[in-house]
Amino acid sequence: MQQIVLDLGLAAVPTLAGFRAGPNGAALAHLQACVAGDGTCGGAAAVPTYLWGESGSGKTHMLRAVRESLRERGASVGWLDPDGAADQPFDDSWAAVLIDDVHDFDPAQQHTAFNWFVNALTPADARPRWVLAAGALPPADLALREDLRTRLGWGQVFHLQTPDEAERRAVLREAAEARGVHLGDEVVDFMLNRFSRDLGSLMQLLDELDRYALRTQRAITIPLIKSMLEND
Repeated sequence: MQQIVLDLGLAAVPTLAGFRAGPNGAALAHLQACVAGDGTCGGAAAVPTYLWGESGSGKTHMLRAVRESLRERGASVGWLDPDGAADQPFDDSWAAVLIDDVHDFDPAQQHTAFNWFVNALTPADARPRWVLAAGALPPADLALREDLRTRLGWGQVFHLQTPDEAERRAVLREAAEARGVHLGDEVVDFMLNRFSRDLGSLMQLLDELDRYALRTQRAITIPLIKSMLEND
């Protein structure tokens, strides 16, 4: 059965606290320590961090959650992904540099990422910034310029595992319960079988369903999901 990928607008802001660690507990603990230390990762000198894994493993969720967590602490960050302009200069006010989906960077974006990396680790004010990057492949397998590829593998490298079926179900139920929403087994089955299964898309779908259910004063059921799609 063909799965549907939704573009329903902005999902709820991701948080590290709301990330179900599963097999990725070590990576999550590392990121939490780095955020708690405003990028110092538990008091140590700033060490680059690289997350890799296939689509749906939670890479972008983690980076966005880190960005939000640092902003809540009053810190500004630099963000670069394949959709971003390649001519963005490094900003000395940043507490960290976040680089997402680096495997899809064009040559100009690779140039910017490398410059940010150098400026973050050897800044003019001698206060190194944390660099957190993510991609689909381990550093050694990235088809990037050599100086950037090697720097991505300098520090902590974590392989994120994609949640299995049971983990996806658990994540959906926990996220729904946090909203005070009940998801029946048949609804969860429908969501997993008819829509994109990566966690980012599922959380976006749940967020939109919750809003639609509140607006229409109805429980989340399969008919409600179909109604939302018909009226979107």
